[in-house]
Amino acid sequence: MNLKEIKEIIGLMNENDLTEIEVEREGSKIKIKRASTEFVETVIRPSQGVPQYRVETQPASGGASSAASGTPPAAESNGKPTKNITSPMVGTFYRSPSPESPSFCDVGQVVEVGQVVCIVEAMKLMNEIKSEVRGKVIEVKANNAEPVEFGQPLFVVEPL
Repeated sequence: MNLKEIKEIIGLMNENDLTEIEVEREGSKIKIKRASTEFVETVIRPSQGVPQYRVETQPASGGASSAASGTPPAAESNGKPTKNITSPMVGTFYRSPSPESPSFCDVGQVVEVGQVVCIVEAMKLMNEIKSEVRGKVIEVKANNAEPVEFGQPLFVVEPL
């Protein structure tokens, strides 16, 4: 299986909101699980005698961070810990569903778990990004209609 095929599988997961998928082809087997906004891949090649191994995404050197919770710790706000809502994909960040619509959320607003906070457009598909933490938005880290990277912090939230 090549990288292009793996990216297509991940795209299918995103389009269909799947949390896990397993594909076996040509003696290779790949299982991809979504842990919040982070992908964990397990590859098994029994025909080649290669033992199981696990590949976890690592933080990019551009300041993006990752944690098992999917909402990695950001800085502290007034001595209180904060969490980041990060981009689960590469795409274009939008704060509202259309240019004339209000933003999904603003600084100072309380967001609930599962609430849509923004859209990331990838390959002409609009992907709603939902909060995985209940809390008050204290900072918007991405600019509207600008490109974002996988794992890039979009919002800083102070958990409630």
